[in-house]
Amino acid sequence: MEELAPGGRLPAPRRPTGSDVVFTADFTSRTQWVAGRSWAYPDGGPVNPGDDKLDYLVPDADHSRCGVFRATRRPDGRWNTGLLTTEGSEEGFTVRAGDVLEARVRLPREIGAWPAIWTWRDGDQEIDVFEYHPDHPDLLELTNHVRGADRCVHDDAVGPGAWVDLRTDFGRRSVVWWLNGTPVFSDGRGVGRAWHAYLIVNLSVSAGRYHPPPEDDTTEMSFEVSSLVVRRPGPGGGGDGGEHSGAATVGGPAE
Repeated sequence: MEELAPGGRLPAPRRPTGSDVVFTADFTSRTQWVAGRSWAYPDGGPVNPGDDKLDYLVPDADHSRCGVFRATRRPDGRWNTGLLTTEGSEEGFTVRAGDVLEARVRLPREIGAWPAIWTWRDGDQEIDVFEYHPDHPDLLELTNHVRGADRCVHDDAVGPGAWVDLRTDFGRRSVVWWLNGTPVFSDGRGVGRAWHAYLIVNLSVSAGRYHPPPEDDTTEMSFEVSSLVVRRPGPGGGGDGGEHSGAATVGGPAE
């Protein structure tokens, strides 16, 4: 594993105690998820060219509702893309400070694909569980936009078509990201005590400013999320990003 910046003190695994699963994703559910629109896009979508995206959000179930998030080329040069969000849904689930999100995903193969799991609320509150671009085949992007921290993580387990297990601890004082059971980034910033945000899972398509667009003969791309759960610590279960637990060091000495 190669880190692009020196790391810090990373916590040992924290498992919230008690009956802690508060959300289990059912992508077919119309009460959990809204398909094909998000206020993270201007006017709720369907396009977002200002963010270097060729997306045209569609509610079509075939693009998101089976857990396989697809993008298909349109005649006008944009791409029909799948997006699900809990914002505006009947249940209206939000991730809270102290929660732990775990997901298993299959990364896309096609150049131009831009999958992500992330959070959003009221024009902000974005934490990226991951972003991926196949033109950087072994790299995951992990970002705390709330308090300005990020890390690019290189790992041999990451690659086009690979299955990876992801975990994000949304600690009040430190957000911690894990890859395949190993902590890879603790940001030392956290989200604060009152933070909460909606979930978004989607496949975007790069327009070419930061990453190359799809090749001319590519007409379809996809990535898959086979499971996604959110756990919430019970009383005394922590929530600070592991500051009070034992710690392992990755990329640098313990602080």
